[in-house]
Amino acid sequence: MSVYFMASIRIHDPLEYKKYLDRSGEIFARYGGSYLAVDERPEVLEGSWEYGRAVLIQFDTQEDFEAWYHSDDYQEILQHRCTAADCDTILIHGK
Repeated sequence: MSVYFMASIRIHDPLEYKKYLDRSGEIFARYGGSYLAVDERPEVLEGSWEYGRAVLIQFDTQEDFEAWYHSDDYQEILQHRCTAADCDTILIHGK
């Protein structure tokens, strides 16, 4: 069953965030992750949106997600995202 990692991101240091972006796609792909959507200005339909960027990444299995998220490679670049941006992330389980 696929799982979907969704991040709501408010970037406050673009240069530091670029360090994350420079390696993130290659690392996602190594663990079977693929970008489904990246939007710098998502359309708010209900409620409020306090972020500037939305990202949705699919992994084929929970195990692939866990291997990616907890990998040394991802944890190494995650520090750049956490330093450069305020993020709220969730994991959505598919059917």
